[in-house]
Amino acid sequence: MGDEAKIFTLSQVSEHNKAHDCWIVINGKVYDVTKFLEDHPGGDEVLLSSTGKDATDDFEDVGHSESAREMMEQYYVGEIDPTTIPKKTKYTPPKQPHYNQDKTSEFIIKILQFLVPLAILGLAVGIRIYTKSA
Repeated sequence: MGDEAKIFTLSQVSEHNKAHDCWIVINGKVYDVTKFLEDHPGGDEVLLSSTGKDATDDFEDVGHSESAREMMEQYYVGEIDPTTIPKKTKYTPPKQPHYNQDKTSEFIIKILQFLVPLAILGLAVGIRIYTKSA
């Protein structure tokens, strides 16, 4: 590393997204991993899919070893301009009002749940009495 790190925009780094020219961003640093593509234990597709974005989360999720982190230094080419990286937004589902699809009040439903079985029982008893006396 020189005295002064070169600053890249995400747009500039995004141009390096091919197997013969592959740059990634991890923890605010830019790495040219082109020479490492063939040796990467996860395969070259993993690195190629991490181009054009901040790959820090992808890198950290895998749980790389300390030796892997030290190895990164040889591929360092500069820093990313943090103002060019889109802010992460946390997804929050839209608030939805309670929706009663059939528009029937819950009170009426509770009454029907009680009265319908009672009516069926009454009908069954009535039929039993009628058929016995006949």
